[in-house]
Amino acid sequence: MSTLRLTAAQALVRFLAAQRVERDGRTVPFFAGVWGIFGHGNVAGIGQALQESPQLRFYFARNEQAMVHAAAAFAKASRRLRTFACTSSIGPGATNMVTGAAGATINRVPVLLLPGDVFARRNVAPVLQQLEAGWSLDVSVNDCFKPVSRYWDRINRPDQLPWALMEAMRVLTSPADTGAVTLAFPQDVQAEAWDYPAELFEPRTWRIPRPAPEREVLRKAARRIRASRRPLVVAGGGVWFSEAEPALRALVEATGIPVAETQAGKGSLPWDHPQNVGAVGVTGSLAANRLARTADLVVGVGTAWDDFTTASKTLFEGSGVQFVNLNVCERDARKHGALAVVADARVALEGLAELLQGYRVEPSYAEEVARLREAWDAEVQRLVSQRHGPPMAQAEVIGVVNAFARPEDVVVCAAGSLPGDLHKLWRARQPGTYHLEYGYSCMGYEIPGGLGVKMADPSREVYVLVGDGSYLMMPSEITTSLQEGHKLTVVLLDNHGYASIGGLSESLGLGGFGTKHRFRNPATGQLDGDLLPIDLAANAASLGAYVVRARTREELWKALEEARAQPRTTVVVVEVDRHARVPAYEAWWDVPVAEVSAMAAVREARAEYEKHRAKERFYL
Repeated sequence: MSTLRLTAAQALVRFLAAQRVERDGRTVPFFAGVWGIFGHGNVAGIGQALQESPQLRFYFARNEQAMVHAAAAFAKASRRLRTFACTSSIGPGATNMVTGAAGATINRVPVLLLPGDVFARRNVAPVLQQLEAGWSLDVSVNDCFKPVSRYWDRINRPDQLPWALMEAMRVLTSPADTGAVTLAFPQDVQAEAWDYPAELFEPRTWRIPRPAPEREVLRKAARRIRASRRPLVVAGGGVWFSEAEPALRALVEATGIPVAETQAGKGSLPWDHPQNVGAVGVTGSLAANRLARTADLVVGVGTAWDDFTTASKTLFEGSGVQFVNLNVCERDARKHGALAVVADARVALEGLAELLQGYRVEPSYAEEVARLREAWDAEVQRLVSQRHGPPMAQAEVIGVVNAFARPEDVVVCAAGSLPGDLHKLWRARQPGTYHLEYGYSCMGYEIPGGLGVKMADPSREVYVLVGDGSYLMMPSEITTSLQEGHKLTVVLLDNHGYASIGGLSESLGLGGFGTKHRFRNPATGQLDGDLLPIDLAANAASLGAYVVRARTREELWKALEEARAQPRTTVVVVEVDRHARVPAYEAWWDVPVAEVSAMAAVREARAEYEKHRAKERFYL
């Protein structure tokens, strides 16, 4: 057997460069490169291996959490057919990646994490940044990755690496079980050599399967649809990952079944398609939520059914409502006591279309769908066309950016009040142009996420919409976007604090406590003094961005024109009124209110909470 004597880190890099994935006859390299920040835990091992490797490009980030977000966004924008590896030093470099790992796993996108680890040999311990656990010498901070990884391993000897890599690829390329994969890599092992079999580094292609549904289960699903009078499709992220948009469109055009969209499923149909009734759930449209409330059959396509989609299980309240779930993940397919169609979404939708030939919803239902769609379109137009302030309303900022962006341009967001307003108001015209990280709703994702989306397709403009609270958590990758020549347009909405959680706080009777960027008031001892003099524009400029300030609709439009003409990342700073909110549309979210309180507003909120909670269903 032919062998190559390499360090474990050199073997790792060679292996990653040789991996390919294939789906539907298309083959692409799986790893687009390696993100990293070097320290004593990886500079002499993985760092050295990357420096001498021409096959795998290295990308230098400014924050370890941010680089995982960029990798995850790239993977999502690539429909999980490509991704990055991310390497860090030991200690805080490693634990900084834990939040990014959780986001990748919750959102089911593949990312390979390579945190440096303490020495496998113990004679020099404790080393700098080593956690000394009193109950075991085989524990480090990298054990924190276990609950947020789909696969976790520690490479204690260089000869363990081949088997760990094969397991990592199995999980990374699984359509049902993908997420973050963590290989903790002791710094001494990275530099140790072994005679690796040469075949380990030969090009290897991993086929992404399209599992077909059981035929009888699919027939049963078709019979349930035919028997229903008010069916509703809920499109989730699985539509995007399986490239099922044409199949979904063909099915609903033939049957007349309306489609509501989750955050991950938005863009499955163009916003103006006759069957698209908009966002569903807590951040949903009036049209989708009213149809959901009276649906007798709900067909979930590639959705994980989180509480924002179900309005904490109060939304689908039709008597005897049933669920049919099309999902490649069996756990999701069986939620809500559904008829589980465990299959690739595209294959399942194509099979359903064949079995439903000749079926169409009743004319009265179709007319109701059309009326609700028309009313909702008018409501969206009212909200985005308002002339509030200055400061502007957040809804009109969204409307201006949406109107300015080209159909192929991508909007990126993650946390705060913006995701809810975008879910309701943004009019996506093509698949993949609405990129929201909402499974983990991670503040700080927006700018690195935008960078990952841009890297997946540099031909498209990327508009990052971010609030001031989230921006302040992680603006650092503005510098990385300049380094790599990947231009972003960041629209930074300044409402002087956390408007989303502030609004939630008010609804719970807490008055927005602790959610505003204000000085501590000596008279009250609380953070209710004057506004902090934060100059977000100056901050962005200091990181190298081109910066424009805008106060009005007209100024915002001109700023976007200026940004489009710029060759580098541009930040447009807009002050918005935190109290000019988009309302909720007949949906509720379960956030428990204190059962006992001396505050009258909290007691009132608790009484209202108990009324809504009584409506929660079990769907068994």
